[in-house]
Amino acid sequence: MDTRTSPIRLRIDRLREVLTAEGVQALLVPSSDPHLSEYLPGRWQGREWFSGFSGSMGTLVVTVDQAALFADSRYWVQAEAELAGTGIGLEKIPTGNASAHVDWLAAHVPAGAVVAVDGQVLGLAAAQALKTALDKARIVLRTDLDLLDRVWPERPALPTAPVYEHRAPHASTPRAAKLAVVRQGMARHQATHHFVSTVDDIAWITNLRGSDVSYNPVFLAHLLIDANAATLFVGDGKVDAALRAALAADGVQLAAYAQAPQALAALGAGSVLLVDPKRVTFGLRQAVPAGVAVVEAINPSTLAKSRKTAEEAAYVREAMAEDGAAMCEFYAEFEASMARGEHWDELKVDERLSAARARRAGFVGLSFSTIAGFNANGAMPHYRATPESFARIEGDGLLLIDSGGQYQGGTTDITRVWPIGTPSAAMQRDYTLVLKGTMALSRTRFPRGTLSPMLDAIARAPLWAEGVEFGHGTGHGVGYFLNVHEGPQSISKAIPTPEMAMEPGMITSIEPGVYRPGQWGVRIENLVLNVPAATPEGATFAEFLEFETLTLCPIDTRCIARSLLRADEVAWLNAYHASVRERLAPRVSGQALAWLQARTQPL
Repeated sequence: MDTRTSPIRLRIDRLREVLTAEGVQALLVPSSDPHLSEYLPGRWQGREWFSGFSGSMGTLVVTVDQAALFADSRYWVQAEAELAGTGIGLEKIPTGNASAHVDWLAAHVPAGAVVAVDGQVLGLAAAQALKTALDKARIVLRTDLDLLDRVWPERPALPTAPVYEHRAPHASTPRAAKLAVVRQGMARHQATHHFVSTVDDIAWITNLRGSDVSYNPVFLAHLLIDANAATLFVGDGKVDAALRAALAADGVQLAAYAQAPQALAALGAGSVLLVDPKRVTFGLRQAVPAGVAVVEAINPSTLAKSRKTAEEAAYVREAMAEDGAAMCEFYAEFEASMARGEHWDELKVDERLSAARARRAGFVGLSFSTIAGFNANGAMPHYRATPESFARIEGDGLLLIDSGGQYQGGTTDITRVWPIGTPSAAMQRDYTLVLKGTMALSRTRFPRGTLSPMLDAIARAPLWAEGVEFGHGTGHGVGYFLNVHEGPQSISKAIPTPEMAMEPGMITSIEPGVYRPGQWGVRIENLVLNVPAATPEGATFAEFLEFETLTLCPIDTRCIARSLLRADEVAWLNAYHASVRERLAPRVSGQALAWLQARTQPL
């Protein structure tokens, strides 16, 4: 193919024509939408459309003569392949939250030139940092341009799928009670109004769900709350009459999705508006009149939804058991089929595992696109097989499968690695080091209120001792039939903030890894629940927490280098497998039960 006429090059050329016509030197295209979502509706996937890079995170910068994509180590191999021939350079950054693109702009754009970004998809905190950096470089920032419409003729429209109610018993806390919790948070800040844009916060507050974003049961909306009422700004026709009446009974009125900026502009002088600078866009903040006092603080709902109630935790355990049973059925089928010499590839793994989940009670859909990576493909943390590019599973090696489901009673996310043929000693060593990291953090006790990034090194320590490191975070928060990634907690190298304090009821992943580019990848992931720990005699701190492991699926012992495990680690693994066997055995039969019993035998 002549790369000069590749679709990506032609799109970038057209964009540069528009930039020149507008007098703009550079355009910043973040992976974002008006709700600052991680997973985007098609309408706001401009970064992928312009660059061809399909990873879920990344930032594109296009100048009149250069283009660069900024991505962290989870995507380097993928990005290099997808950017080949496009003329777009890959800028490797340490983490997804890095701001290297800001420094790049300051270095590559001359003083006095104009940098543009759509303020409607740029976070308030990010906009403040960007403006500060560009001001220092004497570069002008424009936030009033959405150039995607000018260059993207087939740009998707807003999604139109209906909104539905998340009902009891799974929605165990009524909508009115959640609104009361939010208003208590408003009162602590003496706020008369609170504006919420993040779609998972809105879904949690309203006990509503939707399907506007792939894999996440959320819908596009904004929410404005005052002391007595609330207005939900949502697309026309997405809420039926019966649901509209139910919302009205709880003091929630509906308005058109596009009217949110006007509602903010109409706030009266003397109002006090609470917004979360990390969860609202610069464009929406700009709509607030000068006479309105603005308080910047974390959304009260973000803290509240991270702490699952006892009733929710019980439903999550049930969802985990259903999910574990599905995996037993799949893995039993997979191993038996492979033993018969039948053909499997990564696409078939995705198809058959998804089908096993779909047969389980309460299943709604996948929680993210399944990652099934054999050998070298497993070394790409966010790899996904496609009909155009996938691997056949044959020979010797490791198969990494990261997958999850959305259930009415919870969201699951699990990674396991399985031996194919005979794994090498080096593969077994990597596998065992990762397992040691997973177990080390799983067994940790810590004072309540510990900032979650402080726990990150515990999972890394067994790998660091052997000179091994991984480039992603160790753990992310998980929603309750909501987004598979949520905050505020993050077990990672992030700079700790007070909102990241670990509290009872939080669900977090533990997922260290090792990645050998071109060879194999290992990641072992469980979800855990923060629960009170017994206070040892003589303790000097009032309250400790520990992790209850929620995920129920065997951890393959055939990949373990036994000499690297201590006796206490073997005891933990045997106890975990005994629990998995006890919880899942009543839910499976035949081949799946036999597989479960075989894979949970003690070491």
